[in-house]
Amino acid sequence: MSMRITPSVLNADLADLAGEVARIPSADAVHIDVMDNHFVPNLTLGLPVVSSLQRHTKLPFDIHLMIEDADSWAPQYAEAGCESVTFHAEATSAPVRLAREIRRLGSAASLALRPATPIEPFADLIAEFDQVLIMTVEPGFGGQKFLDIMLPKIRRTRAIAAASGVELAIQVDGGVSVDTIGRCAEAGADVFVAGTAVFRATDPDEMVTTLRQTAMQAAHSH
Repeated sequence: MSMRITPSVLNADLADLAGEVARIPSADAVHIDVMDNHFVPNLTLGLPVVSSLQRHTKLPFDIHLMIEDADSWAPQYAEAGCESVTFHAEATSAPVRLAREIRRLGSAASLALRPATPIEPFADLIAEFDQVLIMTVEPGFGGQKFLDIMLPKIRRTRAIAAASGVELAIQVDGGVSVDTIGRCAEAGADVFVAGTAVFRATDPDEMVTTLRQTAMQAAHSH
């Protein structure tokens, strides 16, 4: 089972995104948080910034839309060539239709759940998604403390995927660090968003490698 690290630029130097992304060459993708100050109480960057950053890196883009009206916005990120587009279950009126549209445009479709949103209502739809993102903090701000109470939800999501025979990536986002990544991997996660842990490290790329190795050891020892 491969473990993928997708560092979030939310905690990087936003005035030098190209330079910051260049510091993580061994990352599996760049995680970009798009916030609209409506769905979450913060405002970050959008499609124009994503499009210009694409010219500066060969790394895939893992877009996390923390916005209202995901139904109309998500396909635009797929059209822009982002490898994976994540939308929130709480922000779409038609998750299956949206996932199919994202896939039709050539991107992976990913469903995100806030801490209070259960996975169970989506159990029958799981085959429509390439990935489920389980938020391990309340979305909106970087640097928050990891919520251990989300570990059972990761386990249940992995069990639902296994029971459905679906190849599903499970991504975790929020407070992921060397201290917490092992628990997430043991619970069944295999894609990890780390912001503060990576970009506040002395050597961000070395931290990407350390996180990946820590996750793999935990998954194998389990």
